[in-house]
Amino acid sequence: MTLPPRLFAPRAWQMFRWLRDPLKFLDECVDRYGSHFLMNLVGLNMAIISDPKAIADLFALDPSQFTSGSSNSLLEPLVGSSSILLLDDRAHRRQRKLLLPPFHGERMTTYGKLICDLTRHQTATWQSGQVVGGRQLMQTITLKTILQAVFGLVAGDRYHRIQQLTTTILDLLGSPIGTLFLFNRSLQQDWGQWSPWGWFLAYRSQLDELLYAEITDRQAEQATGSGGDRTDILSLLLAARDEAGQPMTSAEIRDELITLLLAGHETTAISLSWALWWLTQNPEMVDRIRQEIATLGDRPDPVAITRLPYLNAFCQETLRIYPVAIALFPRSLTQPVTVGNQAYPSGVSLFGCTYLVHRRPELYPNPEQFRPERFLERSFTASEFMPFGGGSRSCIGMAFAQFEMKLVLATLVMDWDLGLGYAGLVPPVPARRGVTVGPSGPIRLRVTRRTPPAEV
Repeated sequence: MTLPPRLFAPRAWQMFRWLRDPLKFLDECVDRYGSHFLMNLVGLNMAIISDPKAIADLFALDPSQFTSGSSNSLLEPLVGSSSILLLDDRAHRRQRKLLLPPFHGERMTTYGKLICDLTRHQTATWQSGQVVGGRQLMQTITLKTILQAVFGLVAGDRYHRIQQLTTTILDLLGSPIGTLFLFNRSLQQDWGQWSPWGWFLAYRSQLDELLYAEITDRQAEQATGSGGDRTDILSLLLAARDEAGQPMTSAEIRDELITLLLAGHETTAISLSWALWWLTQNPEMVDRIRQEIATLGDRPDPVAITRLPYLNAFCQETLRIYPVAIALFPRSLTQPVTVGNQAYPSGVSLFGCTYLVHRRPELYPNPEQFRPERFLERSFTASEFMPFGGGSRSCIGMAFAQFEMKLVLATLVMDWDLGLGYAGLVPPVPARRGVTVGPSGPIRLRVTRRTPPAEV
């Protein structure tokens, strides 16, 4: 069996480049080795694949041919062993069936007004001419959306403590030192207050205490019928039953909640931060989005907003040019397979590389150019545009994330003019933030109230 070319640089150097400058590293590798190449990271024999035809084959693999959850073990300290990200086979299928319904269909309509209201609430104190941090704004909006839509929390001490701890943990693990600890198990030593890992474990323990307390309170509400007609995702998970009629355990619910809490809001916040930057650079695109929204009348329905073609194309282009997750979760082969005419033996971990696929010039001419129109001119297959993964491991929150992204942006551009915070502001560049990649700076915006503000 002839394997693709392999990087022969020392593993420590490969890891350094992967953590320090992953996009430039990948660009150099694909230029030198092509659309299939091998490397060694986090203890895995990795095949990086950026050929869409091969990735289509990857998505079509039967789950019996690979494991994925076990290869995500570096996330276990963060999300727990019962998280859907770490499950395989029957356990993974069971959790997907239980988790998918709250993120699709009519359930989505109940979140539309919530997202618009939260966005307006966060901007209510702005003054025209004020300079604000766009990334912080987006982190706050998406976190509060998760807390209300997923947890059903609106106010109170537990709400504020969960919000503070989540932000602290993500900032800790998103720092260069925190990222190094996350990817290197040998550094994960609890030396108490004198070690970054000790800080993380202490914060995680405090967050766990709050999550289990909320789960216990909700279970008591459901048992007595005192909770009313709740529509939040936690209530739906507590009521869900698998094919055998069994509910999720408290530990399973905790792990899924923290997965949604830590991963779900941060990824959307990063994408929205990039979107804000592109809005400041392209005022003609802002005008086009506003004109499109205006066709819906004075009080457009949130669901109708999410179906607008140009707004959708703008969001898709944002997700394309700098995907938050630069590669798919690994498929670690349990038997030999062939993808894209390339054979791989058992034991190799296949990584579809989202970033490299999204930069293929034959798919996306002038791929460094931000150009939403490309998504109006043609459609792309699931292996050509894949910001949320694909196949049996696609992101369960994909519809919710896109729904939220469109409504936050639409609400902002209807109510505010957004410009650069300062003249000569240095453009943000992609930078590692834990397991994700996002803008290097805070995205400083100078905001001006439009008169009168639109309503949704």
